[in-house]
Amino acid sequence: MPLTDYDSATCSIARTARILGDRWSVLVVRDLFNGVRRFDALQQHLGVARDVLTKRLALLVDEGIVERRPYRPAGERARHEYVLTAAGRDLRTVMVALMDWGDAHRPGEDGPPMSLRHRECGAEIHTHLTCAAGHDIAPATRAELVPLAGARLAGTQA
Repeated sequence: MPLTDYDSATCSIARTARILGDRWSVLVVRDLFNGVRRFDALQQHLGVARDVLTKRLALLVDEGIVERRPYRPAGERARHEYVLTAAGRDLRTVMVALMDWGDAHRPGEDGPPMSLRHRECGAEIHTHLTCAAGHDIAPATRAELVPLAGARLAGTQA
């Protein structure tokens, strides 16, 4: 059957885009990877409105991408910082893929602004696709979608 015969809402990309499909959610995750954990620091670094950041963090917490952890600076009220969960840390490959694509296709006038490097050896980190058998998958490599148990024909109920 052609892909268009299947309900596109059951797609894993569609379900992920519901969580990460806006600029601010992706940038919050990026900053969390880079060690920015406190609300005020996130808000200042991103330049995002406080209400927008509050909503994005709540969504990321509700979806299990981020965890709120209490902390209390000496002499101040208790606050929270935000830390990636295991599911959030699993987004590293996605974030590196976005960075690789941006560096190649939207580098800016002076080139890419940052280089992600392996702390142990100093080499640059990039995404690399392989199939389960270990074959390299290049951008031009042909692939096919194979429906699995979670696929649903369009117009049918779950």
